[in-house]
Amino acid sequence: MRNVYSVKQVNAYIKNMFTQDFMLSRIYVKGEVSNCKYHTSGHIYFSLKDESGSIACIMFAGQRSGLGFRMQDGQQVIVLGNVTTYERDGKYQLYAKEIILDGAGLLYERFEALKRELGEMGMFAEEYKQPIPRFAKRIGIVTAPTGAAIRDIMNISARRNPYVQLILYPALVQGEGAAASIVKGIETLEKQDVDVIIVGRGGGSIEDLWAFNEEVVARAIFNCRTPIISAVGHETDTTIADYVADLRAPTPSAAAELAVFEYQALANYLDDKRLKLRKAMYQKIQLERMKIERYRIKMNYLHPGTRLREQQQRCVELEQRLGLAMEKKLTLSKQKLAIRIERMKGLSPLAKLNQGFSYVSSESGNVVKSIQDVKKEDRLTIYVTDGIVKAKVEDTIREDYSGR
Repeated sequence: MRNVYSVKQVNAYIKNMFTQDFMLSRIYVKGEVSNCKYHTSGHIYFSLKDESGSIACIMFAGQRSGLGFRMQDGQQVIVLGNVTTYERDGKYQLYAKEIILDGAGLLYERFEALKRELGEMGMFAEEYKQPIPRFAKRIGIVTAPTGAAIRDIMNISARRNPYVQLILYPALVQGEGAAASIVKGIETLEKQDVDVIIVGRGGGSIEDLWAFNEEVVARAIFNCRTPIISAVGHETDTTIADYVADLRAPTPSAAAELAVFEYQALANYLDDKRLKLRKAMYQKIQLERMKIERYRIKMNYLHPGTRLREQQQRCVELEQRLGLAMEKKLTLSKQKLAIRIERMKGLSPLAKLNQGFSYVSSESGNVVKSIQDVKKEDRLTIYVTDGIVKAKVEDTIREDYSGR
């Protein structure tokens, strides 16, 4: 009886045949994209077809780093991958690893090879990037003298800052001799002492932009001491010049925006800063004036003349207080003296004379109070109200007046 195989065995055998075929393990297939679908999982399902047939294709999400554009139906592409069989369905399909647009296959490979080489040399490293001056006055431009790129740069520059000087080096940007022309333009403008250089052109195919992928252009940009902005093609276009340049602009218009500072914005900024500076200065002056006034008051207080005047004033006040105290003391003493005078008057013999009494003293001046103080023939002086009487003692008679 003949051998009978299961469907699974047949599909596995066919898959093994595909796997063992070296050509099918790495193959480039050219065709038109159809039935292209981006799955939510990240996989891309599509077909490649030509006038005679089609082949199912899939690019897994993990391989999409090799895709530099968004696939659409009708595109002519070259797919690098391997052909094998999906055992469950028994269908073969192309598993894509890289996809490039048709016509750019060889150039794309050259681009990737040069990119890896220059990257390994460190020419894309951030530490070699020069800062773009914020207020550029002279801007060099390496591009075609005619075309949208130079017109866009001129229009935007005139709008943002009409005082910026643009220096154009009319270079070839496509075709034979373009790379050498671009290099010459960079070297010439570097000698013109410009602040920044814009190197670029409008969009196009990879063939049109190839001059900016040449190694000589990359090295000229890397070796230039003037900061360079690369502005090649549209936003989705990427060249070697973009990686080497100090700054990449997605378009020439964007390069002009980055290189030319906006004069009115700067003027408004300066006006705002000027107002803030004046306000700060006024506040600072007021603060310093307050400090000076405090120092002036303090100095006036501590000045020797002020201290001397204070002491003089104190002396005047003390002198006035002393005068008042002395006057008060004199007044009080006068009052006491007057009282004592009055008291003395009451005790004075002379005061008694006015009351009809007389004052008798001996010849020696002693007061005669008793008959014992005199003897016969003594001379006496008698003081009366209106004068003195001289008398002589003839006799003394004792009398007792205490009982009266």
